Amino acid sequence: MYMDWFLDYASYVILERAVPAIEDGFKPVQRRIMHALKELDDGRYNKVANVVGHTMQYHPHGDASIADAMVQIGQKDLLIDTQGNWGNILTGDGAAASRYIEARLSKFALEVVFSPKITEWQLSYDGRKKEPINLPVKFPLLLAQGAEGIAVGLSTKILPHNFNELIDASIKHLQGKRFKLYPDFPTGGIIDTENYNDGMRGGKIRVRARISQHDKNTLVINEIPYGTNTSSLIDSILKANDKGKIKVKKIEDNTAAEVEILVHLPAGISPDKTIDALYAFTACESSISPLACIIEDNKPLFIGVTEMLKRSTDATVDLLKQELELQLGELEEQWHAASLERIFIENRIYRDIEEEETWEGVILAIDKGLKPHTKHLKRAVTEEDIVRLTEIRIKRISKFDLDKAQQNLDNLEQKIAEVKHHLAHLIEYSIDYFKNLKDKYGKGRERKSEIKIFDDIEATKVVIRNTKLYVNREEGFVGTSLRRDEYVTDCSDIDDIIAFTKEGKMMVFKVDSKTFVGKNIIHVAVFKKKDKRTIYNMIYKDGKGGATYIKRFAVTSITRDKMYDLTNDKAGTDVLYFSANPNGEAEIVTVNLRQAGSIKKLKWDMDFADVLIKGRASKGNIVTKYTVKRIELKEKGLSTLKPRKLWFDDTVQRLNIDERGEFLGEFTSDDRLLIVNQKGIVKTVIPELTLHFEDDIIVLEKWDPAKPLTAIYWEGEKELYYVKRFLIENPDKEETVITDHPKSHLETIFTDYRPRTEVVFAKKRGHERKENMEVNLEEFIAVKGITAMGNQLTKEKVLEINALEALPYEPPQQQPPEEIEVVDEENVSSSARSEGQEGSSNTKGAIPDKDEEIDGDGQTTLF
Repeated sequence: MYMDWFLDYASYVILERAVPAIEDGFKPVQRRIMHALKELDDGRYNKVANVVGHTMQYHPHGDASIADAMVQIGQKDLLIDTQGNWGNILTGDGAAASRYIEARLSKFALEVVFSPKITEWQLSYDGRKKEPINLPVKFPLLLAQGAEGIAVGLSTKILPHNFNELIDASIKHLQGKRFKLYPDFPTGGIIDTENYNDGMRGGKIRVRARISQHDKNTLVINEIPYGTNTSSLIDSILKANDKGKIKVKKIEDNTAAEVEILVHLPAGISPDKTIDALYAFTACESSISPLACIIEDNKPLFIGVTEMLKRSTDATVDLLKQELELQLGELEEQWHAASLERIFIENRIYRDIEEEETWEGVILAIDKGLKPHTKHLKRAVTEEDIVRLTEIRIKRISKFDLDKAQQNLDNLEQKIAEVKHHLAHLIEYSIDYFKNLKDKYGKGRERKSEIKIFDDIEATKVVIRNTKLYVNREEGFVGTSLRRDEYVTDCSDIDDIIAFTKEGKMMVFKVDSKTFVGKNIIHVAVFKKKDKRTIYNMIYKDGKGGATYIKRFAVTSITRDKMYDLTNDKAGTDVLYFSANPNGEAEIVTVNLRQAGSIKKLKWDMDFADVLIKGRASKGNIVTKYTVKRIELKEKGLSTLKPRKLWFDDTVQRLNIDERGEFLGEFTSDDRLLIVNQKGIVKTVIPELTLHFEDDIIVLEKWDPAKPLTAIYWEGEKELYYVKRFLIENPDKEETVITDHPKSHLETIFTDYRPRTEVVFAKKRGHERKENMEVNLEEFIAVKGITAMGNQLTKEKVLEINALEALPYEPPQQQPPEEIEVVDEENVSSSARSEGQEGSSNTKGAIPDKDEEIDGDGQTTLF
């Protein structure tokens, strides 16, 4: 019983409720709604309640489920022309009651969905009515609208695609060309389609809200991810704020016809970082997993959207062929009837029946009279044809016009020839059909979702530090609940913490209320994954009575909650000196020995810059074999790391250190980025990897404070081109280089020392075109303030302004400071990443001097 009933129920839900058919793209309830709308269609609006009631003649379910399904179709704005409050997909507001709202079929639906003469019909569930098995849809409707359903044992999720792109893809398929399809959502947003997998199981679409910076303390959200609404989005932001993941002052929802959510930030909070945090911790970014499942021949089938479109297009061609063949048959019947009528009247065959007394005699007389004149007909004359001739009225015979009859036959023959031509060139006819659909209905259906590759956001880098970390060094506990103990730093509840003990142990662990690391903790900090710039300097005694070693190392990758030994794990090991240096600083320390025996040198200085940066498990270099009394810091060090190399990846509009995109240069902590956009806004920023960049940037390069910028802009009020040269005097201030007039715009901007330009003049009527003017902009205008208007470029009408190659320039030689060799932390050998192996570096001292002794174990003895 269970097997029979369960399988029957599962089959019913899959085939009759949840999953759409590939033939027309409809679920049964949707198909019945469309059929009911067609039956009620008279060009006027119908109350939705009336349509729902009419649909219940075909659909064996309640009115609420039918009304909900109808509202969903109406909100997709393709098949139903709606009137009244049908709800709002942006805000999540529901539609008004079905008795208040109205609907009728759209012109597109009337043209594409219905064709009764080629529709297959079946009896409705109660046997009283006929309903379509499938509607003859001549368009990839399933992909245009999308579909979602949960059945018993399987589900489907087909994402909506762009109307015009589907038509273009159908045309390409008919032309034998390749095509690619990607989703397009009615809510807009930005989508990453790299892992779409053709809409099949295992694929994934990442969707982001469109967030921009309104001003330094306000963000604005203009588009939202598919599947969310403004209410749920705002709730997720408030929840993240309550949890301390982000900091928000207040949120304003100004959404009406279009989305506008203003997120006000507290003073001092980075807008760029907050944008990333919104993507990381709120519904501003979501992931959608498609699952393309459809019904074909009463069986569920899993195919990709490319195959769906091909099948839909092929089905459309077949439907168009059926319609043409039907039209051809009807035209030929009309031509046959018109030809018989002409023969019957023109040859006065109707007189042959005057003396006939029986019906059979009348039929035979007409048949006999027609025979000499029917050789050119395309089929034999039947009794039905003769009966039709007997029904012609006397008035029509008396007013018969031979010329009009011939003209009608000529028109019919012309139409028949045209239909035959379409059938002979069916693919070309189908392509024209799709092009006509695009011309008639494609306007206003442009792509709404922007396709873009996303950068991966590390949550730990953008989360607000919402808790405080404490340490009990002596007992060896670290956590957020030890408020009576020593405060370490602010951290977030998703951070990792790194801790070192005096015994030379190290552990990385998730932040918690209280974690035991080991007694005598000497250093605690927030751990940054893959951090190659933080260098740890350490001097330790190797076991009881052992030698003292010095080492430098970075910690880039670990296993969380695993205790690592940074020494040789001997009893009595003691860390004598330890420092953590976020920029690879190398300090100078003083080593003091205990007086013992005949030691002559009890005190000397050691520079950590002389020590190689190696793996964390390396033993290090020997400092001394004698007992160390104490080690004192003598002098703080400078960074031994190279300036950080930065690249700009135009694909994701982000900075990176992974050599993706355009190389911007090497940056120290004092260097800044110069940014100029098309609106004429100039600013410099500290180059952080969390920075967001708009699409309208025209200059992005390392800023040289001594190098002037040269701008040519159109002054809207005077309607002339102006030139100005200026230095950026306020690096932290955002300034505009053009005037405030609404018609003013930036033509071009040069960052060369000695720029040149070519001015091409417009041709005056009746005059020859004036020769192009080359301008040395360095000589044309002196460097002035950024707010200066500048000098007129020319009073003549300008056709275009072209950049020429800049004049050569040799910057003045600066006296270099005392050279410091740096460590290229990017080139740490792969062996250093493996636990227990040493790394390599280009530090000073990488090659030992000739008089240094290299021990047999590879250690360099410094004393």
